[in-house]
Amino acid sequence: MDLFKKISKNMGPLGQHQKWSHGYFSFPKLEGEIAPHMQFMGKEHLVWSLNNYLGLANHPEVRKADAQAAADFGMAYPMGARMMSGNSKYHEALEQDLAAFVKKDDAFLLNYGYQGMLSIIDTLVDRNDVIVYDAESHACIVDGVRLHMGKRFVYKHNDIESCEKQLERATRLSEQTGGGILLITEGVFGMSGAQGKLKEIIALKDKYDFRLLIDDAHGFGTMGKTGAGTHEEQDCVEGVDIYFGTFAKSMAGIGAFVASTEEIVNYLRYNMRSQTFAKALPMPMVIGLQKRFELLKSQPELREKLWTIAAALQNGLKERGFDTGVTNTMVTPVFLQGDLNEATALTMDLRKNYGIFCSIVMYPVIPKGLIQLRLIPTATHSLQDVEITLSAFTEVGEKLKSGYYKEQKMAFA
Repeated sequence: MDLFKKISKNMGPLGQHQKWSHGYFSFPKLEGEIAPHMQFMGKEHLVWSLNNYLGLANHPEVRKADAQAAADFGMAYPMGARMMSGNSKYHEALEQDLAAFVKKDDAFLLNYGYQGMLSIIDTLVDRNDVIVYDAESHACIVDGVRLHMGKRFVYKHNDIESCEKQLERATRLSEQTGGGILLITEGVFGMSGAQGKLKEIIALKDKYDFRLLIDDAHGFGTMGKTGAGTHEEQDCVEGVDIYFGTFAKSMAGIGAFVASTEEIVNYLRYNMRSQTFAKALPMPMVIGLQKRFELLKSQPELREKLWTIAAALQNGLKERGFDTGVTNTMVTPVFLQGDLNEATALTMDLRKNYGIFCSIVMYPVIPKGLIQLRLIPTATHSLQDVEITLSAFTEVGEKLKSGYYKEQKMAFA
């Protein structure tokens, strides 16, 4: 069969909806300054879909640093991959500062978070090694595991008994292959808002020989006394062998980093093909990240404001009878019962009639019959924004229960 004809018959679980969803539910265009209030389709919306946790995206000091660095260096500098010709004292200084902050010996900058995690996994393990990972791991972890040419075992989400069972299987297999075991989980699960059970996993090291890698994309800058991450929040810094954080969430930037022992970071630095053969992060981004990082550390009130907003939002939703799942972080899911038609109608109602923009999640990401609305609070939201949202959710929740959305036709179908 012709390749293109085969694709046209199966556009994928999400792609099959692109004709009616594109530009509205998928690939929407938010316009204006990055803020809680932005323009969508010519109308102002209260936005709960931006991972700008600490509100640094448009912080005046950040904007100034970004602009000055672009003026001083341009977007091309440094030219080339880090290993060849693209290294700089600024890249190295940021790595040293990040390592110290998350309490590891060394760190290595990565161009992108998704690509970074995938590449870390690919570099750390070979066909003799075994991977054990959480069933609700982010796509970057899942895709990294898929690249693995050896065995992998998945355990039920945040289920320590299941985790131990898979470690037992991995141990038996690794004894045969002579390989090691890498266990992967997340610090904060970005869909549910649950923290990974890091302390309980680390306790299993008393019985099993494995190394722990955590993806703390949502935890870095938001969790812990200083914002150093979920391992700080759970007081288990030493037990995390490899720490991964991104700049796309609390730092409102681009890129990521991995931190561990000096030996392991050097191994990654010299063996990660995705970095060896990729151009270095541009200087304006690196210098801009330094300013963001400085503010993250020096202005704890930003993190405090984030948590004030998150608590008001989550408590208000629970008081009104909404199911927010098991979140114990700032990520705020709202679970509702309904089909695809009801989900799209409800979301359109929120946007068109209430001016509220939040992300909608459906099958195959979550089970059939469930609708998940995901709200991301930030330090730039106000308590008034929370009250407006709670009022709107109360009304659409009643409409959903009454069957109102079953009668609505999808405008883009």
